[in-house]
Amino acid sequence: MVLDLDDTLLDHRGSTRRALAGWLGDLGVEVDTSLERAWFEVEDRHFDAWRAGLIGFEEQRRRRLRDFLPLLGRAVGTDDELDAAFAGYLGWYERSWQAFADVRPALDALRARGLALAVLTNGRAEQQRAKVRAIGVQEAVAFVLTSEEVGAAKPAPQGFLEACRRLGVAPERVVHVGDRHDLDVVAARAAGLRALHLDRDGLHREPPEGRITSLAELPGRVRV
Repeated sequence: MVLDLDDTLLDHRGSTRRALAGWLGDLGVEVDTSLERAWFEVEDRHFDAWRAGLIGFEEQRRRRLRDFLPLLGRAVGTDDELDAAFAGYLGWYERSWQAFADVRPALDALRARGLALAVLTNGRAEQQRAKVRAIGVQEAVAFVLTSEEVGAAKPAPQGFLEACRRLGVAPERVVHVGDRHDLDVVAARAAGLRALHLDRDGLHREPPEGRITSLAELPGRVRV
């Protein structure tokens, strides 16, 4: 089985909200829902541009701040100043990493059934592995595979196929689980894997047999 990381195992959005509150507090700004929405919007837009190979990783961070800092009434500054500002946010984000409550029990139950588990994630290898260590599941997975190492991000098929190769299992026998319907379900199936949508938000983009609302349901949905 292959699992996505952000908002599947790690509560990325919850971690981000806590990080924003801390970082903006350091800047003397009180976070509100409009600022949260703005942050997630610029994060999604510029991270997607990096995922598509249009900009570099550091540049996507700078572009997020170029869009966001004016909302705080702050000057944008030079690239070095933007990097320093993002480091302030990043420190809070890293301290805020937290797994969903259903993660460890589900992984333990799956391993007890003899399933090999792996993580496939879009992102930088160093940061994504640090997340896996921070939420305490590094011993539960055979490996963490990132788009940086593969050279192609989901929805491209390369990562899915490389994960299957490393597991030593044919794609049609591997289940991929993730929160993004486009990247984790549609793309996984296009690469020849089976897939389940982790539909924590009740999007209902899959019929009941194709979705779960919690990882607690996963052990009962997978045949060995």
